[in-house]
Amino acid sequence: MLARRESTGIGGISVATMGETSRKRQDRVLRKLLEKKHISVKQLAEEFRISEATARRDLKALAETGQLMLVHGGARLPAMRDFSFQAKKIRNIEAKRIIGRLAAELVADGDQVFLDSGTTCFELAVQLQSKQGVTVLANSARFTQELSSPSLLVFILGGRYRPDRLDMVGPMATQALTPLRGFIAFIGADGLSREPGPAASDMESAELFGLATRNARETVLLVDHDKFDQAALCQITSWNRISTVVSDRRPNQEWIEFFSDAHIKLIYPNSNPSSNINPT
Repeated sequence: MLARRESTGIGGISVATMGETSRKRQDRVLRKLLEKKHISVKQLAEEFRISEATARRDLKALAETGQLMLVHGGARLPAMRDFSFQAKKIRNIEAKRIIGRLAAELVADGDQVFLDSGTTCFELAVQLQSKQGVTVLANSARFTQELSSPSLLVFILGGRYRPDRLDMVGPMATQALTPLRGFIAFIGADGLSREPGPAASDMESAELFGLATRNARETVLLVDHDKFDQAALCQITSWNRISTVVSDRRPNQEWIEFFSDAHIKLIYPNSNPSSNINPT
């Protein structure tokens, strides 16, 4: 368990520098950096009301994961790099954390799960650290830090590495996943439509995650409210392979009725997941 450390911010305010508080603050740092391209330690300390030592620790932590580059007195965005994973990670971050917490309740000790490499599943990975004996299959190198608990058994699929998405895809990844069965697949989507179904923005992701849904004993779709009625290029799977949808808020009535007719559980904050499902 991480120890809780305190530092003194502006005006003697005590600021927690580890755990959830530091994660939220580092997300804010990234948002600010994506806006300004460069930020100084002094600016961070003043804006976030933390000590300069805490600001340096935040920048160092983000630099160690490749999300920024340290320079004298602050940090900047690395040159010649695609920030799609970082940009997605900080978009609707609170919604994704809500979904991650709700989805974690579906994982029991001893379960086997597949996590896609998206930013919503990243928040689920954070929650799995408290589980016991869970086997995790993933295609994201980024998740290894969040899944470092000794109580988890983690397998990272090989394949072609995509530095912009921090994941592995392609024939080697699909070959590694092909013989595996019996897991719960947690996947996200870049767009949701009632026809043809959940979709991704690129073919390689859609192919791998579609395979996961075919091999899984059940599939849980993790989507924030912005994904409903949005188009994406490549269909991942059909709705008849989805058993549960987890979102950060209640969708509109048309979607409620669609999930009910399709016998798909719908989970969102303060929902009763059994109330919108026809008995089978």
